[in-house]
Amino acid sequence: MTRSLLALVLILLSIWTTNAQSNKKSAKEKQFRVVGYYSLRSAMNADLKTVPFDKLTHVNLSFLNPDTSGNFTQDLSPLVPFVKAAHARGVKVLPSIAGGGRHEYYHKLLRDDRRSKFVSDLVDIAVRYDFDGIDVDIEGKDIDENYEAFVIELKKALKAKKKLTTSAIAVFYKDQPSDRALKQYDFVNLMSYDHTGPWTPSKPGPHSTYDHAVADLNYFRVDRKIPKKKIVLGVGFYGYGFGPDLTSKPSSMNYGQIVKNFPGSENSDQVTMPGGQTMYYNGIETMKKKVQLAKEKASGIMIWQILGDAPGDQSLLKLINEVGYAR
Repeated sequence: MTRSLLALVLILLSIWTTNAQSNKKSAKEKQFRVVGYYSLRSAMNADLKTVPFDKLTHVNLSFLNPDTSGNFTQDLSPLVPFVKAAHARGVKVLPSIAGGGRHEYYHKLLRDDRRSKFVSDLVDIAVRYDFDGIDVDIEGKDIDENYEAFVIELKKALKAKKKLTTSAIAVFYKDQPSDRALKQYDFVNLMSYDHTGPWTPSKPGPHSTYDHAVADLNYFRVDRKIPKKKIVLGVGFYGYGFGPDLTSKPSSMNYGQIVKNFPGSENSDQVTMPGGQTMYYNGIETMKKKVQLAKEKASGIMIWQILGDAPGDQSLLKLINEVGYAR
């Protein structure tokens, strides 16, 4: 074989390999989404070699918010390497706005006189930093009579730029987003966790059971008629501790910390801590059942949040990929 012919073969082989990897990733995404929330601040300083891009289809950066006057003043340029690294692995990156807790200033930003500027600012940020869209995590009482108009306007503006519009939703404020608003999203991430927590010490117990996931999916799939292809089941990589009596202060701990401090706890959904407190979380078997449920009733799994995982064979993200992509 001549050198020129050998060079041509090597070039064609390289092109074929690149296309095969791209097609494999595209097929993987269509088959099952794995959406992971990741701290925006952590992403700015991340060791990119440690970010599990190979096990994700989307990363939502939590959280991108303006100041109370509606101005985005944070320098986002440190996110550029993170976004480029994600795109190199075929992973989409979306900043997530609002988040849990109250954001009273959002009521002003969504009004008719300020909404267009707010939408324009979000779209400009998505374009400037090569994000793949915007994730809307406006929750609870922050959802008001202007929410629907905001979502419609944001969707139209992002679609024109070929960007995604996604959202985090939950049953705790299930009647607040209108059907029309929900239909705007390319897909929604169902937060099936926090059914109890430190804010309700009088209701100790697991906050994110398999039965919770079944009921939450049933409401949004059946009552709100969100199709399977547009809903992603959310799971939590953390637990809440209660007890030993109702006067005890509840605590929280991420899954990685739990399995590190309590060997074998990955094989259960609760562990008794020093002092008698019971920590409730999702271990391997429950997570496996939830992924199987998501394959049947949804289009993937969303994780709050990736940095709460454990390494090695105890990793829930690894399990999600193994079960989610198993035939």
